[in-house]
Amino acid sequence: MAGKLWVRQVRKNKMVADAVASCDKMAWQEALLECCHRLDIGVPMVLSRHLKDWEDFSQTRFLPEHFLEPVRFDRLEAEYFDPEDAAKKKPFREAEV
Repeated sequence: MAGKLWVRQVRKNKMVADAVASCDKMAWQEALLECCHRLDIGVPMVLSRHLKDWEDFSQTRFLPEHFLEPVRFDRLEAEYFDPEDAAKKKPFREAEV
């Protein structure tokens, strides 16, 4: 089962727009393209630091200088979620006193 890529535009530390697309973890750049199309923004340049962040944390951030045209947000965040991983995690339980 495929996970989901959540892409959100952040301005002044507040989310101003977001989009979600289904994807496999390794095919995240295709989902990024789809989300950027839904948000009506250009697709950012993916640099080696973005690939490293993705590999290490399953998320990355794009700044305005990573876009070829001007953007109206401070950063674009992309994060991968796998529903199977979430189902495996134990629910939070408060410590018994």
